[in-house]
Amino acid sequence: MTRTTDQSTGALRVLAVDDEKPALDELVYLLRAQSGVGEIHSAGDATNALRLMRAHPIDAVFLDINMPGLDGMELAGILSEFANPPAVVFVTAHDDRAVAAFDLGAVDYLLKPLREARLAEAVRRIAAARSTPALVTEQPRADPNAVIPVELGGVTTLVNRSSVSWVEADGDYARLHTSAGSHLVRIPLTALESRWENAGFLRVHRSYLVALRLVTGLRTVGTGTVVCLRADGNAAAVELPVSRRQVRELKQRLVHGPRQQRNHL
Repeated sequence: MTRTTDQSTGALRVLAVDDEKPALDELVYLLRAQSGVGEIHSAGDATNALRLMRAHPIDAVFLDINMPGLDGMELAGILSEFANPPAVVFVTAHDDRAVAAFDLGAVDYLLKPLREARLAEAVRRIAAARSTPALVTEQPRADPNAVIPVELGGVTTLVNRSSVSWVEADGDYARLHTSAGSHLVRIPLTALESRWENAGFLRVHRSYLVALRLVTGLRTVGTGTVVCLRADGNAAAVELPVSRRQVRELKQRLVHGPRQQRNHL
């Protein structure tokens, strides 16, 4: 659902996100009544919300917390990593998540049933924040490889790279091992190696890519070497083989960091 207006007026371009259609329809209806709101998009889950944000510029996101797949808190965490993150306003029936919401940088926290006056106040806060001069600094671009979509049973789940402990080659696919379990993705291990090399991952074997932050040491087993990874959340500690030609590179990465960092030492 989309409503468009002339953006020369400075009206906010907003995205409403709620998995319950009646609640979503009411939120969109109330947003329409706000003079400071222009273009309105709506989504029933975090995956579609992110897809809409890739296609349309969004100034503010009004979102529920309890949703299937990624919940509102997790979506807000992803949005906070954008180079130009939108303002976030939580709209929820739960009053016990406000502290966590504001820790994520939320502009406001609205309780259901939503009152038009409170929504108007949230819109005013967003507009005020946009009009306040900010110290101009060069911001890093958002990393498009920080999140990987995983298809399971017709449902798309977004897996954060930061939750991945190690990756295992599985033919032309790769299996991500995370604190929440394993996920098979249609991406070759060589592609992930290239994309994640500068994000703290190293190909230690033709079949394995590991998160260097979890490495606790190397161990000799017979004539070979294994790398030891500590437990991470629900992910158990594991030992993986290291190919002979990668032992030196692994040791250098653990001591000195990525190649570009070593060049400046």
